[in-house]
Amino acid sequence: MSTALNAARRRAELAALADTALIDIVVIGGGITGAGIALDAASRGLSVVLVEKHDLAFGTSRWSSKLVHGGLRYLATGNVGIARRSAVERGILMSHNAPHLVKAMPQLVPLLPSMSRASRALVRAGFVAGDGLRKLAGTSASILPRSRRVDAARTVQLAPTVRRDGLDGGFLAFDGQLIDDARLVTAVARTAAGHGAVILTRVSASAATGTSVTLTDELTGETLGLSARAVINAAGVWAGEVDPSLRLRPSRGTHLVFDAAAFGNPTAALTIPIPGELNRFVFAMPEQLGRVYLGLTDEEAPGPIPDVPQATPQEMTFLLDTVNTALQTALGPGDVLGAYAGLRPLIDTGEGRTADVSREHAVTESSAGVISVIGGKLTEYRYMAEDVLDRAVALRGLTAAPCRTRNLPLVGATREAVAGLPHSLVARFGAEAVEVLAGATCAQPAELVADGLDVLRAEFEFAVTHEGALTAEDILDRRTRIGLVAADRERAAAVAAEFLAS
Repeated sequence: MSTALNAARRRAELAALADTALIDIVVIGGGITGAGIALDAASRGLSVVLVEKHDLAFGTSRWSSKLVHGGLRYLATGNVGIARRSAVERGILMSHNAPHLVKAMPQLVPLLPSMSRASRALVRAGFVAGDGLRKLAGTSASILPRSRRVDAARTVQLAPTVRRDGLDGGFLAFDGQLIDDARLVTAVARTAAGHGAVILTRVSASAATGTSVTLTDELTGETLGLSARAVINAAGVWAGEVDPSLRLRPSRGTHLVFDAAAFGNPTAALTIPIPGELNRFVFAMPEQLGRVYLGLTDEEAPGPIPDVPQATPQEMTFLLDTVNTALQTALGPGDVLGAYAGLRPLIDTGEGRTADVSREHAVTESSAGVISVIGGKLTEYRYMAEDVLDRAVALRGLTAAPCRTRNLPLVGATREAVAGLPHSLVARFGAEAVEVLAGATCAQPAELVADGLDVLRAEFEFAVTHEGALTAEDILDRRTRIGLVAADRERAAAVAAEFLAS
């Protein structure tokens, strides 16, 4: 079956559901967890419908640090289980599932006079432990290099704006970095569609029980009832709207967006210990489109859940103050091009700071029979999907094959170089880059959507024809990251509108 998601397929599949008597699995939520569940279910031979009120990766899944963590932080806090699982899942993504979307990111901790001997020893020990986790997970050093110490000259080469006074080199380690988290969600959802999953955006779910749900087409207002053998709630921070008995404690993680030139066009993520904290850092990470993302915070976020969380002035000040401890020339608010914030769907344990709340996930069943998966982290999405599907199969007596996703490549998966095409195109599409360009029917497909933005017109077309984009915001904010900078959005908006009008 085709992996292409588009408006025509959406209309056809919605119409077909009206005549469908029973579905094996209905998944509520189109973030990374919901998409992962849909892929797991479809690849096991189950019929599955995923519904998302907004767009794929509309919520938390697009607001991460774009990292596939190896679990080092959790090892430091004694949570060996989640640390090992994170390292294993990182290796699966980098080796099998999405080697085109996840690359090794150098993380550089500069050794400055402000860093005590004890802190240096702790960081070095942590990096060595990270090497051990990588080996334990079976990830080759050719994919994720070993950590090491580098001299001052190499430190400045990797992070040109680092403070020079008293610089004693740096510790260099490697972790997984996504070209983009929203692109991972789209790839998982499209792969699920290729295995027969029905992926429906702009469709909300209400009145969910263990065997039924009411769907509403947000574009037309039409509703339909759908019967299912299992209904799975993967709505993230909004999970409590599906099952009010759930208790979540969201925390806000904020990032600032800079022109990479403000950091001297670094090739490593400048990693700065947060003063007074144990094993917590601020990262200035080189990203696509010539940007650096600086993050992140971990702040309590009580109250109603907004569709789009906002960074606070206090968080912006904290991030700038922390990164400036390691910079030769201080950055200020005027250097910030944009900001974004996401809410972590943490399980409410009732005590402690959100920074200390476990990132473990949980699978629960409501009194109405809805199966929910809450908590967790992006790196472990595949494992979480396997866990909740195993539970659903057991609870509902479903006939399903064993989980296949450990060795299931996502669309575009390749470790090979794709010659003759722009690097940025290959970084975002992998093996599909050839199809994106060669299959385009628009005028000037190889032209940039705007000067200085390395996104081609063909990519906007592909977003509409193959990646389920229905609005300009889908294209600018989730299929690409142009929308993170308001000035960039303005320059590219007319081109996005052009492809939606055709």
